[in-house]
Amino acid sequence: MKVVIGIDSFKGSMTSMEAGTAAKKGVLCSVPDAEVVVLPLADGGEGTVDALIEGMNGKRIDIQVSDPLGRQTLCTYGILSDGTAVMEMAQAAGLTKLSEQERNPLATSSYGVGEMIVDAIERGCRKFVIGIGGSATNDGGVGMLSALGYEFLDETGVPVKAGAQGLSQIATITDRNVLPQLTECRFQIACDVDNPLCGKNGATYVYGIQKGLADNLCQSVDEDMLHYSQVVERYLTSLQKNHKLEINISDNSQKKVQPYSEHSGAGAAGGLGFAFLAFLNGTLESGVDLILDSIGIDKELADADIVLTGEGKIDEQSVRGKAPIGIAKRAKEHGCKVLAFAGCLGTNATKCDIKELDEIHVISDESIPLEQRMNRENAMNNMECKVSQVFAKI
Repeated sequence: MKVVIGIDSFKGSMTSMEAGTAAKKGVLCSVPDAEVVVLPLADGGEGTVDALIEGMNGKRIDIQVSDPLGRQTLCTYGILSDGTAVMEMAQAAGLTKLSEQERNPLATSSYGVGEMIVDAIERGCRKFVIGIGGSATNDGGVGMLSALGYEFLDETGVPVKAGAQGLSQIATITDRNVLPQLTECRFQIACDVDNPLCGKNGATYVYGIQKGLADNLCQSVDEDMLHYSQVVERYLTSLQKNHKLEINISDNSQKKVQPYSEHSGAGAAGGLGFAFLAFLNGTLESGVDLILDSIGIDKELADADIVLTGEGKIDEQSVRGKAPIGIAKRAKEHGCKVLAFAGCLGTNATKCDIKELDEIHVISDESIPLEQRMNRENAMNNMECKVSQVFAKI
């Protein structure tokens, strides 16, 4: 019997690998001759870097970069054993870096994200997996690109102001100081939103207010974002004409060329998705699928019999792109039985049971005080015991 384990972190309690290791002990307690593989699981958001570093023999890199307001802040990213850099943009430019009073998309910049990328390039990385959720910015990625050497200049040739306030000022874009190594880099972006860059469903109208933008400024900032995108399209067209860069901005299935600003996900992270698409030849992918591919899940599932997954709380939100359901769908493609283990069940958890999971098990008695159940040692013991009980009946 081969068992593949991929359990998301139980936030505030167990990491992904701690939960998986405890589950492995439970399997072997009841089925000593089972082949058990434990893999890290995440959805591309918070905790992804930690999960992949721990589960894939990665190296933790701590550096100082600029926060959304230009102050120095400590951020962490990982370099995996194959040289892949794994990052969360929120480490440098996330909302959690600011107090509620400091939130102001007119001034906040994604510059620190670019500094992370530069640091990884200098360490030899050429492949990047980057989660872009939780941003505090709405600068279209101009800050990040500026750190990589692109220059966004006003009509007088002076660099524009940081943040959304500078978008309307952009007249020209130059790449004379861009890092030459960027042409060797591959960027895979974990993106689970489908917003275009501009319009009522774009970055500014949908996410601007929660980042601190006044409601009455949404229209003007969205217009500025549109102006920025138009300057970018002209810049890219000029590059094509000069044969300086091969740019693929069309879907082969469509006759009409689609501007990057209209691509699904271009509006993610205040337009950071647009920047990766237009300037860095990046691909925007489902966070869960990107992580599952990164850990080589299909290879392990090919000859697996049972898959164990789970997270701290399984509820109706679990079916909306969460990691456990992502791995469950892959498992079903390979004909595996899927067992889920959770700290607790929430609203409509049975919907998950019907659609993706063969069984759902709660690892501890919910009448026990939450603080006791969330204790790391208790949670790991509970996971081991519950898994052992379940496998004793298999």
